[in-house]
Amino acid sequence: MTPDMILTNARILTMDPARPRAEAIALAGDRIAALGSRAEIERLAGLATKVIDCKGRTLLPGFVESHLHLVLGGTELTHLQLHGADGEAALTKAFRDFAAANPDRPLLMAQGGHYTLLDHPLSRHDLDRIIADRPIAITSHDHHTVWANTLALKQAGILGGLKTPPGHEVVMGADGQATGELLEFEAFAPVVALGGENALYLGIATGGEPSPWPTEAEQAIHRTKATKGLAHAAAHGITSIINMDGNRYTLELLRGLQRAGGLTARVKVPFHFKPHMDLSELDRAEEMSRDFNDEWLSCNFVKMFMDGVVDSRTAYMVNEYPGHPGHRAEPLFPGPRFNEVATEIDRRGMQIAVHAIGDAAVRTTIDGYEAARKANGKRDSRHRIEHIELIDQADVPRLGALGITASVQPVHAPGAMDFPLFPTLDVIGKNRWNDAYLCRSLAEAGAPLAFASDWPVTDISVIRGIHAALTRPTYEGGSDQRVPLDDVLRAYTAGGAWAAHMEGLTGTLRPGMAADVVVLSGDIDATRPEDVAGMGIALTIAGGKVTYGG
Repeated sequence: MTPDMILTNARILTMDPARPRAEAIALAGDRIAALGSRAEIERLAGLATKVIDCKGRTLLPGFVESHLHLVLGGTELTHLQLHGADGEAALTKAFRDFAAANPDRPLLMAQGGHYTLLDHPLSRHDLDRIIADRPIAITSHDHHTVWANTLALKQAGILGGLKTPPGHEVVMGADGQATGELLEFEAFAPVVALGGENALYLGIATGGEPSPWPTEAEQAIHRTKATKGLAHAAAHGITSIINMDGNRYTLELLRGLQRAGGLTARVKVPFHFKPHMDLSELDRAEEMSRDFNDEWLSCNFVKMFMDGVVDSRTAYMVNEYPGHPGHRAEPLFPGPRFNEVATEIDRRGMQIAVHAIGDAAVRTTIDGYEAARKANGKRDSRHRIEHIELIDQADVPRLGALGITASVQPVHAPGAMDFPLFPTLDVIGKNRWNDAYLCRSLAEAGAPLAFASDWPVTDISVIRGIHAALTRPTYEGGSDQRVPLDDVLRAYTAGGAWAAHMEGLTGTLRPGMAADVVVLSGDIDATRPEDVAGMGIALTIAGGKVTYGG
C-alpha cells in the first residue's frame, strides 16, 4: 500500500523493545504502514504521498495522558486564571478586570487559587472586599476546595450551611454562617451550579446524569467546551486520554464529536461510583461499557475516591496530622465496604481506578484489590491507584506484587514544578517526607508507572511533566525519586497505554498499529534535563490525522 504520509529524517523512539529506534515512518490512513531507515521508507513514497522532513527532531508515540479531566479542563479555559496572583491587591485587580470583561456572567469563577493566597485563611469576607455585588468564587489548584463570597453563598442557598456526605463540608463560622470555605465536590456543587455548568461537573461530583437531559442547543455548547479541551490536548502532543471523571452524558457528548469527525484523541471515560451507591448501580457501568466500545471512545472502568487532599487535611492518613491531635481524616469507603465494591467490580471484569492520596487511603485501596483477587482469582485487571502522594514503606512492594498501576503526576510533587514545598510538606510532617511523592521507589518495587498531569489541576504540558520527573528535588532525609529519561518517556507513552488496556492500539510504534505520533521541536536525547521544559510540540498526529502543527 502506498503511504499517505511519510515522516523522515527523525530520531524515532518506538517504545518497541524489539526495534527501539528508527529514522522514518510511513502512515497509511489511520495506521502505521512501515518503520525503518530513511532509504527503506522514502522509497515507498508515491506521487500523492506527503513527505515531512523532521530535520533530526525526536518522534515518538503520541502521549497517553493517563489522568485528566477533559470536559472540565475545556470548560475552565474560559474562567479567570489566578496562576501567579498572590495577595489581596493582585486578587482584586484580577477579579475586577475579569468582571469588567464579562458583565453577563452569572458567576465569576477563578481557577488556580492556592491555600496561601493571603497571609490568613481565605474567607467570604476577603472576597466581599474584592467584589460584593456579584457572585465570585475561587477553585483551589487541587480542585478540592472552593472559596466563595457572601452573595455566591446566598444565591446557592448554603450561607446557613448544607448537609453533605462524609468527607464533604461547608465550613461554618462561630456566627452560625458559612465562612466561604467549601471542602470537596458536594459542598461546592451549589456554587458551581450558579455558573450554569453543573451538568458538566456531575461526572465528578455525583456520578449521576443531568436531569432534565440537556437540550440539543445546550449539548452543542457543551461539545464546544469539549472541543476546546481536545484542541488543548492535541497542542501538547496528547493523542490518548484517560478521563478521570465521567457518566453517560460525557460519553454522549464525545460520541457527538466522533460522529462529526471532531474527536481528535482516543478517550476512555469511567463510571464514577460514589459511596452512597448500591452495587446494582454497576449495571449502569456495564451498559456504558457495552454501548461505548470502539478504539476511539470506550469505558469499561470504574473511578472511585477514597479520600481528599493533603493541603485541606482531607487525605486519609495512618497517623494524625502534625499539630492536629486525633485528626487523620476518614475514608470515603471504609475498608470492608471498599472490599465489597472492588470485589464486585472486578467480578464483572471491569478495571478500577481509585483516587488515594493519604497513606491510609492507599493501604485501604491495596487491601481491597487484594481482597478482589482472593475472591475472584487472578486476572489481567490492571487496577490502578491515582496519585499515591503518601505511602507507608511497608506497602510499597505490595503494588508490584499485585500488579497495581501507580498512576502518578510528577508535577504534583512539592518543589518539582507547579507546587511550592510548603505548606504541603509541613502538613505531611517532616518525619514522613521519605514516604511522600514516590516514583522511583514504586517502579523499583515492580509497580507499573503511568504518568499524567491531572489537568486542569496542573498544566497539561507533558513536556513540563517530563522535566518535573527528571529534576524533582530530594526532600531532606528522603531518597532520590527522579526517574531516568527512558522510563519517563515510557510512562507517558507505552506505560500509559498498557495501564489503560490500550497497548494493542497505541503507545508503541509498529506496523499495523494506530498512527498516533508526536514530533518534538528539538532532540530530547541531546537535551539536558533542565532544558526539557522549554521544548515544544512541532506536530501531533492521531489516527493518521494531523491535529496540530507548530
